[in-house]
Amino acid sequence: MYQVSAVVLDVDAKAKRISLGMKQIEPNPWTLLEEQYPIGSVIRGQVRNVTDFGIFVGVQEGIDGLVHVSDISWTQRIKHPGDLYKKGDEVEAVVLNIDVENERFSLGIKQLHPDPWTELPTKYPIGSCVKGKVTKVADFGAFVEIEPGIEGLVHVSELRDERVENPRDVVKEGDELDVKVIDMDPHERKVALSVKAALHEGDDYREYMRQQQASGRASFGDVFADKLGKGRRER
Repeated sequence: MYQVSAVVLDVDAKAKRISLGMKQIEPNPWTLLEEQYPIGSVIRGQVRNVTDFGIFVGVQEGIDGLVHVSDISWTQRIKHPGDLYKKGDEVEAVVLNIDVENERFSLGIKQLHPDPWTELPTKYPIGSCVKGKVTKVADFGAFVEIEPGIEGLVHVSELRDERVENPRDVVKEGDELDVKVIDMDPHERKVALSVKAALHEGDDYREYMRQQQASGRASFGDVFADKLGKGRRER
């Protein structure tokens, strides 16, 4: 005969039943997690499962943390986490949140590095010129990658001095272009670029933009946000 310890959970005198629990003798491991893994600490574990909404990483026996697809990369558009990870892969991640009551452990991989968009205004101030590669051509302009994962929009009105009816007539995917940064919104993760302004490198870009707006060209606020948002949804 084995002897075990148990906690009395319920007594039903009418039915002559007593409910016991053995796991209640040991402390709930979830209540210890906040002390073991403070918010912001880095853990290393194996990928235990891959889903369309993220990856589950083993934190300790019986406890997995979720890296949501939105917390995998600051810049990369990920269609499915399985494109990057598979079961058994070892990864590092930052502890984002621990919900003891609902037994949820949130992790982030992109948080291992600073958000590059926060450094963009310093790295590429308005008026600076940069070389980039065309990644997509749309009816309203071309998307140009100025560094891995960072794209800006060259609106169709900023491709040439002369009027361009169809951007595909003057640029194609893979082309390298010299462009000038003419506006930026790091919060919205949007960069407005211009080939025309880069061609007029000797001119003051603020005067250039004033002339463009005075001549009836669409402004950044008028077209960039709307068209860039539309382009992102179509991609």
